[in-house]
Formats: sequence, structure tokens, C-alpha cells
Amino acid sequence: MSDNPLDTNFEKKHEFLIGIDSDGCAFDTMEIKHKECFIPNIINYFGLQAVSKYARECAEFVNLYSKSRGINRFPALTEALDWLEERPEVVRRKAKLPELKGLRDWIARESKLGNPALKAEVEKTNDPDLVLTLKWSEAVNATVDDMVHGVSPFPYLRESLEKLRPQADMIVCSATPNAALQKEWSEHDIEQFVDAICGQEAGKKNETLGQAKDFGYGEDKVLMIGDAPGDMKAARAVGALFYPINPGHEEASWERFLNESCGKFLSGEYAGAYEAKVVEEFEGYLPATPPWK
Repeated sequence: MSDNPLDTNFEKKHEFLIGIDSDGCAFDTMEIKHKECFIPNIINYFGLQAVSKYARECAEFVNLYSKSRGINRFPALTEALDWLEERPEVVRRKAKLPELKGLRDWIARESKLGNPALKAEVEKTNDPDLVLTLKWSEAVNATVDDMVHGVSPFPYLRESLEKLRPQADMIVCSATPNAALQKEWSEHDIEQFVDAICGQEAGKKNETLGQAKDFGYGEDKVLMIGDAPGDMKAARAVGALFYPINPGHEEASWERFLNESCGKFLSGEYAGAYEAKVVEEFEGYLPATPPWK
């Protein structure tokens, strides 16, 4: 059976299609997931105890406060290690960092960067880098499952979904594992508003959004809502429009969407100058260079 709900039970019912990212966009879960679940497990599994302060800063920069915000966990891990390796404090401490060549090679050739594909690769190759990465990734999921609950959707999200429901088909388009998405969207009774919940097992965001768009939506009728440059990149890759949820200003972004941007999208006035204005504002929030450079 497919891990992608678009293969099995999605159909076009409306003129418009909206893709919505989950972590940091629909739910205020980015901080708790990365600071309490991902990063402690990175330090523990990859032996970074001696440079834990710097490892934390690098991982937080990549996952929360940079243009890489929101990328898949496996490329995010290697990017954080690359920043860490460059830091003079780490060099002076002569800290030994894992190269993870096996993981880097797998990322380069695999399109569905999730635990199922990683597990299959481990069974096939028994590569030690991949074995360790799978243990880490499973530990992250277990920590998330144990710790992250009761985190409400951002204010104005539910009202936006209710407003869109009569006119648009909606899908969750996320790099989070399917099981976590199902849990979070059903816990807050908002899964009723979306037609499919597509996580990392369904493929990359541009693949998911593109597959849904291919059900027959016209130009300027598809919108991706997200809080990270990767969400915008996925939208651009398939010719969709993009609405940003600005990091640190999520509530205001959803309020503007509900009261202004949503209407502009449905009336055909979103593309062009209006989209350019909100995107320019969004890009100002996420630097490419870390504060320690």
C-alpha cells in the first residue's frame, strides 16, 4: 500500500488547491521539537558532548533561524555538522566530528528522505553511518511522540481553514513523518478540513504539491502556505503561488491571511505585486549567515 494518500483517496472537488506546511506554519511546534527532541538526540547519538553548546547553536541556526529552516531532518543534520566543523572553538577543542559519508551519499541518491527508505537502505547495506542515523531518527520520533502534545494550532489557522473549505481543496504538505502529522491534526480536530495529509514518506514537498496540482488546477489557482524557504521553493518548482507565515510573527501572518490575503487569492488578485510584497518581507526574517560568523 502506498504511503502517499494522493495515490489512493484524493480527488479534485474545487477550483482552488492549497498546500499547508505543518510544523512552524500550522502549529507552534518548531521550537519544542528542535530544542527538546532533535538537538539533545543529535548531541547524544553523534558524540558531541564536548562541544554541545556549539552543536546546539549550529543546529538551531539551521533548523530555526536561517534560510535552511524547515528542511528535511537528514540534510539538516549534515548541514549543522558542517557549520560545527568550521567553528574555531570546535577546532581548538580538537573535537572529533562524525563525517557521515554514508548518510551524505544516501541523501544524494534518495528522493524520499524518511525512516522507511532509510530502514530499507540499512537492511540492504548495513552501512554504519546509516545504522547510527536510523537509531537517531527513531529516537527523535520517540521523543517527539512522548513530549509534543497539546501544542495548539496558531490563532486564525482554524478560521482560515473554515473560510477556505467551501472553495478550495486543501492538503497538508510537510517533511514531518505521517504518523506525527496525523496525531497533531486529529488531536486538534482540524484534519476534517483537509483532503489529504502528506508527510515525508509521500516524497519531497515539490513532488507532493506537483502531484496534487496535476489533478487539474489552473494557473494562479494553487497556493502553498509555509514558514520556510523550502516551502517557497516547492511552490516555485511547480508553478504555484506562495504565502509566507513569518517566523516569530506567525499569529500576525495568519490574521493577515484570514482578513486579506485569502480573499485576494480567491479573487485572482494575489499573484504579482501583492505576492512579491509579502515574500520580500518574509525573506528579511531568515539570514544565510550565522551570527557567529
